[in-house]
Amino acid sequence: MFEILKKQGQIQNIALSEIFPNRFQPRRVFDENELFALGESIRENGLVQPISVRRIKGGFELIAGERRLRACKLIGREKIEAIVYDIGDEESAVWALIENLQRSDLSPFEEAEAMAKLISAWNVSSEEAAKRLGIASSTLSNKLRILKLEPEVRRVLIENNLTERHARELLRIPEGKERLFAAKFIAEKELNVPETVRYIDRLLEQKKPKRKPPKFVVKDLRLFINTFEHAVEVMNSAGLCAVSTVSENEENIIYSVTVPKEKAFRKTKSPAG
Repeated sequence: MFEILKKQGQIQNIALSEIFPNRFQPRRVFDENELFALGESIRENGLVQPISVRRIKGGFELIAGERRLRACKLIGREKIEAIVYDIGDEESAVWALIENLQRSDLSPFEEAEAMAKLISAWNVSSEEAAKRLGIASSTLSNKLRILKLEPEVRRVLIENNLTERHARELLRIPEGKERLFAAKFIAEKELNVPETVRYIDRLLEQKKPKRKPPKFVVKDLRLFINTFEHAVEVMNSAGLCAVSTVSENEENIIYSVTVPKEKAFRKTKSPAG
């Protein structure tokens, strides 16, 4: 197949030194072991699929095939088979982003960043971008939300292969040191998503301010005086002959209740000797 495409002028052997990386490449992390394995496969079997490039000033810009290009560099290849396309900046960016989104080994943050760049490149709303990508608008929104996490938190999640769900749960914690501490704890304890949900629930519960008992504000002293008067009435109905008086001086209002001792204490006869 390569020979046929070469004869048609669709494939060229291009020096690796002439190929520049794509500015819109979403992938930031490449597994060195996987690249070495891919390089050995290319050494043994040749390149199964050519990379895609476009002409730019001073050489070529990669469109798709970053892993293949890196693997060829690792095994010391000087040239690589490439299909050369005549396309502009926007089309090249979209192509590179979509090609990477169709792979399953992007980190959640690489995927989210690629989608954000696509929205910008297409110059459309997130709803329209979701339609073009074939996903629900809510799914796209959830993926983009994790970009609010701080770089330090992202690093912990990526290094420990934690998921998008882990990332979204961390967004429930207000930004700051608590969020980074939680990310490290989740990674260290290898918590799954349900365990992470329960852990963050406990953290948030601890941070809730304790409810203080409501303060009763006295707006009218007459409310209390009425209560006292009612108490006096009850005492009198029991035969205590209580008398209430109210007086005041420069600083205080004085409310007093007087009960005769002979009424307050019932005398009892001593038992017969």
